[in-house]
Amino acid sequence: MRAPKDEGTLDLIVRRPGVGEREVLHAGTLSFDEGLVGDTWKLRPSRHTPDGSPHPDEQLNVMGARAIALIAVERSRWALAGDQLYVDFDLSADNAPPGTRLAIGDVVIEITDRPHLGCSKFAERFGNDALKFVNAPAFRMLNLRGVNARVVSAGAIRVGDRVVKAIVKRPATT
Repeated sequence: MRAPKDEGTLDLIVRRPGVGEREVLHAGTLSFDEGLVGDTWKLRPSRHTPDGSPHPDEQLNVMGARAIALIAVERSRWALAGDQLYVDFDLSADNAPPGTRLAIGDVVIEITDRPHLGCSKFAERFGNDALKFVNAPAFRMLNLRGVNARVVSAGAIRVGDRVVKAIVKRPATT
C-alpha cells in the first residue's frame, strides 16, 4: 500500500521463451507485435478471442514488486509468477485504472481492462493460500496479482528504469 503512486521503478524483466521456461533479463525490447520480444505471448492461444489467437489486451502481465516479494519471499522465485514486468509502483484500481499509461524507459504501455487473477500454475508455485490472498475481496482492488497491459509505444526497457504514470484515459461521458 506504500508503493509509489506517480513514479516508481522497473525491478525485474522476465521473458518466457517456452512453456515453463523463464529468462531473467537486464534489458529487453517491447514491440507492438510480440509484446516482450522473445516471449511466447504471441504463440499462446486465448479462450477469450473468437479465433483463439493471443488476446491483444493480455500482451504483458505486470505485477507489483512488493506483492511478489511478500509472496515469493526469495527474489530468485519472483519469475515463477509468470509475469514479464515487475514494478515498484501502485497498480491498484484507484491509482492505475484501465486506460492508465505508464512510461517505462523508452516505451509506453497501457493497462487494459482484462483481469489478471492468477491461475492454477500460480497456486502450484506459491500455494492456494497465496492465490486466495491476492484475490481476496478485501484486497482485490489493490491488483496484488497484477494487471494486464498492451504496448502503446515500442522500444527498449532496462531494469532500474523509471515507471511514470503518463496518462490516465477516462471513459467519455454522455
